[in-house]
Amino acid sequence: MSKLYLVPTPIGNLQDMTFRAIEVLKSCDHILAEDTRKTIFLMKHYGIEKPVRSHHKFNEHKSLEFVIRDLLSGQTIALVSDAGTPGISDPGFLLVRECLKNSIPVECLPGATALIPALVNSGLPSDKFCFEGFLPQKKGRMTRLLELKEESRTMVFYESPYRLLKTLEQFIEIFGPDRICSVSRELSKMYEENKHGTLSEVLAHFKAKTVKGEIVIVLAGTDTV
Repeated sequence: MSKLYLVPTPIGNLQDMTFRAIEVLKSCDHILAEDTRKTIFLMKHYGIEKPVRSHHKFNEHKSLEFVIRDLLSGQTIALVSDAGTPGISDPGFLLVRECLKNSIPVECLPGATALIPALVNSGLPSDKFCFEGFLPQKKGRMTRLLELKEESRTMVFYESPYRLLKTLEQFIEIFGPDRICSVSRELSKMYEENKHGTLSEVLAHFKAKTVKGEIVIVLAGTDTV
C-alpha cells in the first residue's frame, strides 16, 4: 500500500537516529531529501541503499505532481530534511496536504527536533509555548515582533548564527533588556551550549565570541516577567 513517511533525522549527533527510522528508510521505495548530499552521508553511515531524489523549498511545487503520481501508483516514499522533523521550518507541509487531498496515508515518525530540547533546557515555562520558527528576514519582521510584545507564553525561535546578534538587539528594543531568554546552539553536538540570562547578558556573551551552529532562542513571555 502506498504511504508517505515523514522521517526525522538527527539534528547533530548521528546516534539520535531511531531504529524505526532506519527500518523505514531501508524498506521504502525511495527517499525524498532536502539536501541529497547530507542524506546520502547519513544513509552510508547506516548502510541504507535506496534511490534519493531532491525535494526542497525551491523545487517542491514542481516535484509535487511527480511525488503524488508515484504514491498513487502504490509506492512508499520517505521524506527527510537536512536535520530534525520534516515540516518543522523545513519542506513537508505542501506534500502532506496534497497527500491528504488524494487520500494517501501519511505517517510522521517521532524523533529529533531542535525546539523541544532548547525549550526544556531553557528553564522557562514549557506547559504552554508558541513556536515562531524563523522570523521574516525583512518585510513583516518588526510587525511580527510588535505583535508578540504582549505574548504571555514562552516563545521559541529559530535563527541563523549570522543574524543572532541583530535579532537579540531587536528583541531588546521590543521586549526590553531585562527579559529572560535562553540561546541554544550546536544541540546534541560536542560543543553544545545553552546560555541563559537577560537579553542584555546573552547579547554581551555572544558579542564576545564567534557564533557557530544552528540557533534556537527561547524567550520568556509576559507571564514570567
